[in-house]
Amino acid sequence: MTNIILLGPPGAGKGTQAARLVEGRNMIQLSTGDMLRAARTSGTEMGKRVAEVMDRGELVTDEIVIGLIREQLEGDEKGGFIFDGFPRTLAQADALEALMAEMGKTLDCAIELQVNDEVLVDRIVGRAAEAAAAGKPVRADDNEESLKIRLMEYYKKTSPLLGYYHAKGKLEGVDGLAEMDKVEASIAAILDA
Repeated sequence: MTNIILLGPPGAGKGTQAARLVEGRNMIQLSTGDMLRAARTSGTEMGKRVAEVMDRGELVTDEIVIGLIREQLEGDEKGGFIFDGFPRTLAQADALEALMAEMGKTLDCAIELQVNDEVLVDRIVGRAAEAAAAGKPVRADDNEESLKIRLMEYYKKTSPLLGYYHAKGKLEGVDGLAEMDKVEASIAAILDA
């Protein structure tokens, strides 16, 4: 069983690679966005708290997110967990580490999908244009201006995690702009080492 974090800016391919790990290695993807949406409609005590916060238009606290993660970690472990979209800050990384230690689990590695921002912006804007031309839905934030704002947020808040996990000897990097199959193979090589 392997527990990993996927790091990388918006559009780097974290969701795609997580889906491949779920399929190929029977891992469980813990996407905070998905967990919050599921909790909101679950009817549980935690779900009611999530709904109240979201209905007020506020950000869900780290305490609530850690509570949701705890619930997931207490369930079936299958091939391990993929943390996607969490942690985003150093405080969240510390909270996750404390939770994992308390539950007798370890984080095996943090894998950074490394990208060149200009190439990434071109790729996302191009993908949006292709989708629009084919009559497919396009994410509202898949445009150059929105993406640059999202990248700035990522670098301000999340990039300190690279140093955090590097200092712990857990950071691995892969070329996030390679072909999807090559990215998948690079991640597999890290997990199999």
